[in-house]
Amino acid sequence: MTQPLGTVMLDIEGTQLGDEERRLLERPEVGGVILFARNTRDAEQVRRLTREIRELRPDMLLAIDQEGGRVQRLREGVTRLPSMAALAAGYADAPDEVRSRVHEAGWLLGMEMAACGFDVTFAPVLDVDDQRSPAIGDRSFSADPTVVAALGEAFIEGLHEAGMVAVGKHFPGHGGVTLDSHHALPEDNRPLSVLREHDLVPFKALSGKLDAMMPAHVVYTAFDTRPAGFSPSWLGMLREEMAFKGVVFSDDLSMAGAHVAGTPAARAEAAWSAGCDMVLVCNDRAAALEIVDAAAGRTSKRLGKLRYGRARPELETLPALARWRRAHARLEALSETPAS
Repeated sequence: MTQPLGTVMLDIEGTQLGDEERRLLERPEVGGVILFARNTRDAEQVRRLTREIRELRPDMLLAIDQEGGRVQRLREGVTRLPSMAALAAGYADAPDEVRSRVHEAGWLLGMEMAACGFDVTFAPVLDVDDQRSPAIGDRSFSADPTVVAALGEAFIEGLHEAGMVAVGKHFPGHGGVTLDSHHALPEDNRPLSVLREHDLVPFKALSGKLDAMMPAHVVYTAFDTRPAGFSPSWLGMLREEMAFKGVVFSDDLSMAGAHVAGTPAARAEAAWSAGCDMVLVCNDRAAALEIVDAAAGRTSKRLGKLRYGRARPELETLPALARWRRAHARLEALSETPAS
């Protein structure tokens, strides 16, 4: 039976737990930990850290942003993955070959992150790259929403084959704005009909395959005055019109795009009220403590479904797999190829 989890995911300071962090992670409101580059020296050290956290809280969800390209928090002891755009190169001429390559990238990423002790890697990016958003760019598969959907599906299937869940981001699409929500609150003023025919296409197509979604800290003025992650209208569309049954994570509530909702506790309340199952708060311990206090009594049974549910591969045995060796060599070579 799936046990409910606390609805806050937060970060830690270094490569091992401090005493104060141990006390914080023992609080039942904390249901997850996300690791960043500062927490990672190499894959073996990360595996020790995730085991240390699990010894303290066996039920905890452990997550990392590991997409490939410029968003790869763990780099040593695992495959250097190319960006989504690099993976997608050549799709028009050889779609089957590229789909296979993307599938293998998802599988390899899933196997490596599972071996390191993670339940969740926040991927794939399903934003459509309109060559406007500095936050997206080559993190996207394509400027064509149908290509994003097709390759997103291949990546998800690869993750699932490895036993790893898939998290689509950033619903309903961050690719059409020039501001970066890490530093400001972007507004997308396009009509809803345009969003439906463009940015929403991959999310709608893949809503039945994704295990979780992460909405954007972007205001889509034609539909709601609130950022998508604080919008019951957007998350209602996701649940009702798109029939999405999985987990909804907020994006990081410490980002500038989230500050419109007020204090840290007010941001968390807005996200929960809109329909987020778990809120992320990173790089701001005072805000995290305030949100943990605000989360008292809140749990979600959906979150337990994201735990890695099979025997984990071992880091040492991955190179013994011929499939891993082929994928590793191919993807590392691609990641080192200069952009044309």
